[in-house]
Amino acid sequence: MSPRRKEKRVVAVAGAAALVAVGLNLAFSAVAAHRRRRRQELPGFTAQVNLSAAEIKRLADRIIAKSKETYDAVAAVPLDKVRFANAIAPLTELDAQQFPLVQACLLPRMVSPSDDVCRASAEAEKRLDSHFLLCRQREDVYRVVKAFAERGERIGPEATRFVQCLVREFERNGAKLTQTKRKEMEKLRSHIDDLNLKYIQNMNDFTKFLLLSEEELAGMPLEFLKDLEEIDGKRKVLLTSYYVTPILEHCKVGSTRKLIAVAYGKKGGKQNIAILEKLVQIRHRLARLLGYSNYSDFAIEPRMPVTSRKVLEFLEEMSEQLSDPANGELSLLKDLKMKEEGDAQFGMEDLLYYMKRAEQHKVDLDIGEIKRYFPVKLVISGMLKMFQDLFALRFEEIKDVEVWHETVRLFSVWDASSSDHMGYFFLDIFSREGKYGHTCVVALQNGCMCPNGTRKVPVAVLLSQCPKEFDGNSALLRFPEVVRIFHEFSHVVHHISNRATFSRFSGLRLEGDFAEIPSLLLENWCYESTSLKMMSGFHQDITKSVTSEACQSLKIRRDMFAGLKLKQEILLCLVDQIIHTSEDVDIDDLIKDLHPKVMLGIPLLEGTSPASCFPRIAVGYDAVCYSYIWSEVFAADLFATKFRDDLLNQHAGLRFRNKVLAPGGSKDPLEIITDYLGREPSLQPFIQSRTKNTL
Repeated sequence: MSPRRKEKRVVAVAGAAALVAVGLNLAFSAVAAHRRRRRQELPGFTAQVNLSAAEIKRLADRIIAKSKETYDAVAAVPLDKVRFANAIAPLTELDAQQFPLVQACLLPRMVSPSDDVCRASAEAEKRLDSHFLLCRQREDVYRVVKAFAERGERIGPEATRFVQCLVREFERNGAKLTQTKRKEMEKLRSHIDDLNLKYIQNMNDFTKFLLLSEEELAGMPLEFLKDLEEIDGKRKVLLTSYYVTPILEHCKVGSTRKLIAVAYGKKGGKQNIAILEKLVQIRHRLARLLGYSNYSDFAIEPRMPVTSRKVLEFLEEMSEQLSDPANGELSLLKDLKMKEEGDAQFGMEDLLYYMKRAEQHKVDLDIGEIKRYFPVKLVISGMLKMFQDLFALRFEEIKDVEVWHETVRLFSVWDASSSDHMGYFFLDIFSREGKYGHTCVVALQNGCMCPNGTRKVPVAVLLSQCPKEFDGNSALLRFPEVVRIFHEFSHVVHHISNRATFSRFSGLRLEGDFAEIPSLLLENWCYESTSLKMMSGFHQDITKSVTSEACQSLKIRRDMFAGLKLKQEILLCLVDQIIHTSEDVDIDDLIKDLHPKVMLGIPLLEGTSPASCFPRIAVGYDAVCYSYIWSEVFAADLFATKFRDDLLNQHAGLRFRNKVLAPGGSKDPLEIITDYLGREPSLQPFIQSRTKNTL
């Protein structure tokens, strides 16, 4: 997921965004022409970034051959002669050597302008995924690794953690199962994949619509109405979030909002509930086959809470702590409805509409106008300066290097005080056809120690789809896009700051709960006047940064009705946990029972079931939907305790870099955070930060 003493510094850095954009070596320069740049030797960086389709295929062949050779060699070690040097070291070295090669095969699928290269990359990904899954299931290699783990050879704490992770990974992939049980496991996983696909297809195939008159759509902007097809004097409203959300936010007619909410809430319908119940049954069978009491315990074991009981306790405590502020929010919304519609029952269909009405009264902010203060180049240059200042880093752009597109830029990263070389990052932020459509970070190389004592440095790529300048006009970012890029660049810095010995413990290969905490923490800088001024400036006069009042309004807008919004999330997280810890749960009955308890008496909309159209619970986040809230809680505690009163304190930033970012996955995440805070983490800073601006 304030600074009063710094107000004088704000004056200095408010104009700094303009100076950064024109004066620093980080400023963007136009590329004269597209040309293939020569390959330049980059110390500590072995990955290739511009492979042809044929080169990708040959490299994938070599990766698979070398991997098989190494695994075969480890499997051949007699169990009474296992040592770290012959059983574990070959696997650590293989990971370090092959990770950048694998990523060189996979990155082109996301960035290459060539269709042939993208196809070759996608095919390589399938082959490599299949191969590595077989490697993780090799019983012969597992026996050798397990024998070493039981032997008790004295090794360091990071090496011990590596071995523990390796054993767990083998066992979670069925390496200790009999051949018969392994085949059963593969059947179950195949069945799960099929049901996942059906669940998503049912949602995608939902094409229903409603025909509504303009009277029924009273309150909707004219531009919205013009976008709707007209049939027999009525407007055709497709039941997609693109149309449904604006209606629930702006339509003045309560009966229309309810009609839309009920119709949309049936997306997926009873068919998806049946699929989800079947999925849950099969997941429990898979978990029991692997030695776990339920699927939730299987899913959570490698994550921060470790057990499903801990997650349930966390969600229940969160819900209880939020009840008082959420009740206050609900009372306000009910009063608004009473004034506007008279004595009518408040339902789920009313939440977004009256939240929006309250926001319009309380927040003096034109979200479209605020965009004019975030030119792309200014945001990026200000962001880079801020991360350098906070974490004592130095970024230097490297020119004339081989990249996959003319707009891509490469930077080396140095420790500002010691001048140690720390790594590299690529910025591929401008939109183009065929490129991956979301903002994200891809690791090209992990930091780790090599057998000869040298260090391989981390390398990351920041991908985005920022607009390009057109006809001399500055390209502008919406504020949520600013936050998203800032969040993702935080992952880049986490990756680059990693100082773990083993490649496996890189900053981008952490378990999900911990991986998001630093980025959610650093998102707070996007809502504080001190820092937001550093990466903002009016597009026609960049010396005029966003005002302090606008910064405060952005924070209030983020936090308004946080209690009720979080309650809705917690409801679905509880459903996710309960169905994945218990057998034979009727999902519809469970939601009907939980909904009024969690949502402070607001009944579930008749005929709807949130679980039928909540893809996270079915695919990708099954049994771990809690994760984002969990990470937000830890991030809020870190921010309130260490940074809120002095955002640009380099001493605090450097300590965070060394104590929290540098270890990567080499230590237990809870130990890292507890050691940094000097105490057990607490829920209270999150509750307080999210509810103090709520009304």
